[in-house]
Amino acid sequence: MAVMAREAWTDERLGDLKVQVEKGFGEVKGELREVREEVRELRAETNARFDSMQRTMVIGFVSLFASIFASVAGAVLGVLALA
Repeated sequence: MAVMAREAWTDERLGDLKVQVEKGFGEVKGELREVREEVRELRAETNARFDSMQRTMVIGFVSLFASIFASVAGAVLGVLALA
């Protein structure tokens, strides 16, 4: 079985590794900030759409109940007028 030669890690090589690792973490942090901002924007857009849908539903229900009330009131007035 062949054994790989063990390389010695000099202070210079460890320093280079540290720089590369810090650079990689910096890139990841930057990407995470971008993702967080995109999520905030998406959340705001979603909330705005739900608010709009809620307003539309309230207007629709009020209109529906007003028309039902007007129909019932018209029917009652019609019956009373005939009596």
